[in-house]
Amino acid sequence: MRLAEFLTRVQDRGEYRSPEEAEHVSEAVLWTLATRISPQEADDLAARLPAPLDEALHRDRGCAESFGREEFLRRVAQQTGARPRTAEWDVGAVLSTVADVVLGGELDDLLSRLPDDYAELFGKAEPG
Repeated sequence: MRLAEFLTRVQDRGEYRSPEEAEHVSEAVLWTLATRISPQEADDLAARLPAPLDEALHRDRGCAESFGREEFLRRVAQQTGARPRTAEWDVGAVLSTVADVVLGGELDDLLSRLPDDYAELFGKAEPG
């Protein structure tokens, strides 16, 4: 998927005013996700995303941190200046678009490495 198409989907889902706003939110969500998953998983995901969004999965990351959904949302809210409820909306807009790009087994593999309540953020039913 090309950058313009990715950002259009995020913009529509998040009801953002511009592609630039959609890109800013996308970078914040992807960077936060990169801190939660292993560097190898981040590399695999980055390979599926259009530039420059793929770079958000590579910048300043160390080892994967273990934190839950609420902390994920708090970190996105902190980066975007949004309220936690807005951050949940933002995360859903971006990660459901990521789910459009990362198909089948690869998405299942990524979700299997995250707590069950993350699946909903990707627009998927929680395993169960």
